[in-house]
Amino acid sequence: MARSSTGFVTALTAGALAVVGFLAYQASASAPADPGKSPSATSSSSASATPKKKADPKALPAQSGKGERVVYALDADRVWLVGGNGKVQRTYEVTPGTLDPAPGKYTVDSRSGAIPGTDGTPVEHVVRFASTNGVVIGFSAAVDGSTPEPDPTKQTGGIRESRADGNAMWEFATVGRLVVVVP
Repeated sequence: MARSSTGFVTALTAGALAVVGFLAYQASASAPADPGKSPSATSSSSASATPKKKADPKALPAQSGKGERVVYALDADRVWLVGGNGKVQRTYEVTPGTLDPAPGKYTVDSRSGAIPGTDGTPVEHVVRFASTNGVVIGFSAAVDGSTPEPDPTKQTGGIRESRADGNAMWEFATVGRLVVVVP
């Protein structure tokens, strides 16, 4: 009987050593290369060696052309007024209507000092440059200064800006001015 219990204990010991060895291997495989660093200083296995720099949301889009122009970024809902020297004179967020112009190059084709917007709101400093589905697309500022989200059940082309931004657009974007729409 002593002989069978010795074999049993030996088998249990060998199994326990195998499990401990396996766990030690797993622990060493997931341990940081430099154990002196804090856990927050180590990167995950999926992160790159150099952290990616976040793009500045106010930075002028790289593929937006050259010269004096208005740049309108659809995804960012942002406008840049760019001078002839390529320097941004002003940038600001806008509230788009329910219809977007296709990315591309346009020119300001008409302007109005004050009219009702496509949503019925009185607007000023209207700068038109495109049309989509028969609806005119342009920048404008509500006379009451509001920039509400558009009614999704209506087709509207007004890209709303604050009154101060509308004044800047009005001064900058005369008829014939280039408007570049980027995604």
